[in-house]
Amino acid sequence: MSRHAKRRGWALAGALLLCSAAHATTDETVSCHVSYGGATTIVEARPTASPYTVAPTDFGSYLQFRIVFRTEPADLASIKLYTYAHHKDVDGRPPIHQATYAYPPVNAGRYGFTGLNHAYEPRYGLVLDYWCELREGISK
Repeated sequence: MSRHAKRRGWALAGALLLCSAAHATTDETVSCHVSYGGATTIVEARPTASPYTVAPTDFGSYLQFRIVFRTEPADLASIKLYTYAHHKDVDGRPPIHQATYAYPPVNAGRYGFTGLNHAYEPRYGLVLDYWCELREGISK
């Protein structure tokens, strides 16, 4: 095989690898480990373009947890975490905890990018604990 044929072969192989990588996408998920009432549940969220349509997850009768994960547009890219009190006699859901993290987040150690958080519901003295991490996977 000539030297030029080898170069063309390597160039073709490189182009195929680049093309293959362009079709693979990073599939990121925010995974929050939420503890309430002695049980831990993982609540996950993928990026959304419609943050107002993201529904909260119920914990017991009086608490809700919500993740809003935005990667675009760049100036609004963030991860927002909300904990709400859910009282039937109150209009809406009063927030009892809200945290915002830049995207991409910086890992804080053992408890992901959030550290360990505690949200207190004052009427009934309830506590919801959580920590979150950014998980990455490749999908084709």
